[in-house]
Amino acid sequence: MRQFDQQRPNPARMYDYMLGGKDNFAVDRQAIDQLAELIPEAVALARANRAFLQRAVRYVRAAGVHQFLDLGSGLPTQGSAHEVAPEARVVYVDHDPVVAAHSGALLDGSGRAAFVEADLLDPDDVLARAGCFLDLAKPVAVLLVSILHFVPDSADPQRAVAVLRERVAPGSYLVISHATSMGYVEPDGGARGVYRGSAGGGGADRCPAEIRAFFGDFALDPPGLVQAVDWRPDRPKLVGDWSLPSSLMAGVARKSG
Repeated sequence: MRQFDQQRPNPARMYDYMLGGKDNFAVDRQAIDQLAELIPEAVALARANRAFLQRAVRYVRAAGVHQFLDLGSGLPTQGSAHEVAPEARVVYVDHDPVVAAHSGALLDGSGRAAFVEADLLDPDDVLARAGCFLDLAKPVAVLLVSILHFVPDSADPQRAVAVLRERVAPGSYLVISHATSMGYVEPDGGARGVYRGSAGGGGADRCPAEIRAFFGDFALDPPGLVQAVDWRPDRPKLVGDWSLPSSLMAGVARKSG
């Protein structure tokens, strides 16, 4: 197994910790504790995001799609797609070497889930590698869940997502969640500093219209692009459940044809 600097926090392990997982180090926990002081809702946002992913996977699976391509997946733990839809075929894609080193051991060994070390910004490479495991002539659900806000516009994620939309088969789905400040700006940018101090910080704050643009001409299924907790919730919203200065937008869209 490759050696890594265990004194530097890693975004995938940090996320695992927020979800209640065990695949993280003390430095990751310390980083999240620091982040939670700056953004008290950070852990709630992470868990709302994972709950959205799980609902979206169940929704797409019920629509008859049996294949999932999870880009920027992080560690495949804590209710990831292959656990929600164990009968489906799932390819996890991440360019983080920490994720690559640990994903094989974390997958269930059923042969229905695989990991590919690749960069979502190189969709041709992603599709070529994923095509060894998925039948891309048939519909696939492309998951871009809580990843695009880590990619700045200078890296042109819009082009990468457009290639994915063009290349997937009719009947495929695009599942996206994306953080947005909705006009709220941190006074000192402290939370961004926590992620910049980890392996792979940076990103972009996009408005809902910019997030909607990632879906292109795919038709958004109801309820459209909404806060993640409002996308087909499986329980009633409680009083005070969601009044946050930041927001996580989510939507699921289908390619016609």
